[in-house]
Amino acid sequence: MKTAIKSVNPVSDVSAYISQFPAVVQDILKELRRTVQEAAPEAEELISYKMPAYKYYGMLVYFAAYKHHIGFYATPTGHKEFEKDLAPFKQGKGSVKFPLDQPLPLSLISKIVKFRAKENLTNFQNKKKTLKLKKIT
Repeated sequence: MKTAIKSVNPVSDVSAYISQFPAVVQDILKELRRTVQEAAPEAEELISYKMPAYKYYGMLVYFAAYKHHIGFYATPTGHKEFEKDLAPFKQGKGSVKFPLDQPLPLSLISKIVKFRAKENLTNFQNKKKTLKLKKIT
């Protein structure tokens, strides 16, 4: 994997992460950030693995800027569920590359984030039910 364009100093929040890039890349990252936040408004925004990440009953998605693309990481389940929609983009296990010279597929990204949020919530609720049943028996 190619290295991300990084600042000299580690960043502590997403705004600081975005601010280290050229203006054109900042605009793309801000658009992606807004899309994720609108799709999962309850999600906690943080830096994880030195990149923006969103957490809602577990990790939802991550993204990072690289020299020629935006890396988007929705874990294997998010990518597997939208395999056909993501087919035009270069992919790895649990990752997809959106070229910087093409518009981001924002509606697709929104669908993926909503899918992951619902999946995480369902997994949490199922785990909670299992724990209750174990306590009863």
